[in-house]
This record gives sequence, structure tokens and C-alpha cells, in this order.
Amino acid sequence: MDLIVARPEGLYCPAGDFYIDPWRGVDRAVITHGHGDHARWGSRQYLAAAPGEGVLRARLGQDINLQTLAYGERIDHHGVTLSFHPAGHVLGSAQVRLEYQGEVWVASGDYKVEPDGTCAAFEPVRCDCFITESTFGLPIYRWAPQAEIFADINAWWRSNAEAGRASVLFAYAFGKAQRILHGIDASIGPLLVHGAVEPLNAVYRAAGVALPATRYAGDVRKNDPELRQALVIAPPSAGGSTWMRRFGDCSDAFASGWMLLRGTRRRRGVDRGFALSDHADWPGLLWAIGQTGAERVMATHGQVEPLVRYLCEQGLDARAFATEYGEEDDTPVSEESS
Repeated sequence: MDLIVARPEGLYCPAGDFYIDPWRGVDRAVITHGHGDHARWGSRQYLAAAPGEGVLRARLGQDINLQTLAYGERIDHHGVTLSFHPAGHVLGSAQVRLEYQGEVWVASGDYKVEPDGTCAAFEPVRCDCFITESTFGLPIYRWAPQAEIFADINAWWRSNAEAGRASVLFAYAFGKAQRILHGIDASIGPLLVHGAVEPLNAVYRAAGVALPATRYAGDVRKNDPELRQALVIAPPSAGGSTWMRRFGDCSDAFASGWMLLRGTRRRRGVDRGFALSDHADWPGLLWAIGQTGAERVMATHGQVEPLVRYLCEQGLDARAFATEYGEEDDTPVSEESS
């Protein structure tokens, strides 16, 4: 029997009787990270990597029944040895290593291989079977070094500030927003954030991640001159909402790996697109898979079929693993609360 199988509730370990990132409430849920497609409310017990505790409690509730393990710490459950290892995706993200009767499987959750300073860097884990994400599993997806992307964001922001326009940058409230704040040049102007972003900034700061000072955008008057020099970080759902009216004539942009394609920028209707992703690109996926030494690979969510086909051509036993994971969640906008 495979160590991990697909069930209607999610990825299940029969030997250990627990689920990994279940999409329905279960008795025992092992969580790779706090994005809403991987961490869902309703399970009786949760187990996660210790650096992700603040995020999970902020998103699922302070009173959830949560046990945490340090990266590399091992726990035995029904003969299955489980440990968490850094995935490099967002704060607290982890790969789940399972060992049972001499066989090792690793479920990666989501991961990226370029360190960014806001979370523990990805660490390859040797295994017999690797369950990999494939969000950007096509050869076209190849990220520029993040330093170049941050330089482009700085130049765009600086140009707007010199013209007296606010710069509104749409990015996921958890992970991407904090990565941008950590990487940009905070000396260019004020940093304002949406109400969905600031609570997560506090979680990152509490975890020791260096972020520049930010202000809640709702505290700034609509005609305040500060707005015309500011970089505003907001979730994508804020685009086109009444919340945007306070910024007047502004320039907007979106930070996402999907921005690598011009058609995606047009569909988003933004002035600029910055191809900054918290997922591995095609070379990153192949490197990570190769580092595991796994002969079996299960690909989930994203461009699954092209990746599986390529891996099979390289002599691996690769196949698709059906899941309900998707794009990172976005926080609905309320003008009154955000």
C-alpha cells in the first residue's frame, strides 16, 4: 500500500491515520503552510511546523488544537516517523517527511528554491517518493533573480512618486506582501498597507522577520499629500473596489508569477506586472525533484500533465495526484474594515 493515498477529504496516510492539508475537516490534519487552500478550519487536531504557528492561529483561530514541531524534529505516530523540513514558500511552510518500514515519502506542499529572507530556505529531502506541486510546471516559466524584480518595483514606485501619484501594488496578503516589504527600498516613500496585510505583518515581525515600518492605509486621509508618494500594498481583491477611491489618480501593478505573460497583465487590467512568485519555476521544480533522488514523483495542482510527461521521458515513475489545491487565497475586501 502507498504511504499516501488520495481520499475525498484529502491526502491520507493509512499507516499513520492522518491527513496532509485536508480540504475537509478531519480528526488529524498535518499542515504544510497557512494559505487557505492548504490550511482549512474544521479539523479536530492540527500538526504543523513551529514557525507557522502564528499564521495558523491568526487565520484559523487562536483556540485551534495545534501541536507544532521544530524543523527536523521527529515524532512517531502508529509507527510512522514524521518530520517537517523548510519549503521556502512562506513563513512556516514545510515539506512533510514520512518514514514507514524503511520507505520514505515527502509531501512538499508549495515551495520555492530561491531564498528571500522572510522564511527558512528550501532544503531538499532525500526520499523514495516525492509529492511535488507543479503550479508553474511549464518550461516557459523561468524567474528573473528577485533582486532584478525588486529593482523594477523600486523604479516604478520612484517614478510615480516623482509624478505625484500613489503606487498601488496588489499582492497576496500572506507571504507575497511581506516578501515585497522585506525586499524593496523603503527610503523611497511612505509604506501603506491594506487592513488584510497589517495583521500578518505583525505575525512576521513577531517571528523575527525584518520588515520596514508600515501604516494602515485607512488611517490616512484621502487628500493627504503622503498618499502621492506612497507605495500601497493591497490584496488583489481590492482592485476595482470602492476602497481604491482614496488614492485618486494612482498607478497600479500586480506581483505574481502569472505576470510573466503579457496576456495575464491585460486581463488583470493593471498598469504594470511584476513576475514575482513564491513557487518554483520550471528549472526550480526540476532541480528540487532531482535533489530528492526519488524514483517516484507525484505531481499535484498546476501544470501537472506537462511535468509528468517530461519526468516520465527522463525515466522516472511519474504520475498525477488529484487534489483540490489551487491558487493562494485572497482576502475579501470590505471598505468599512479595510
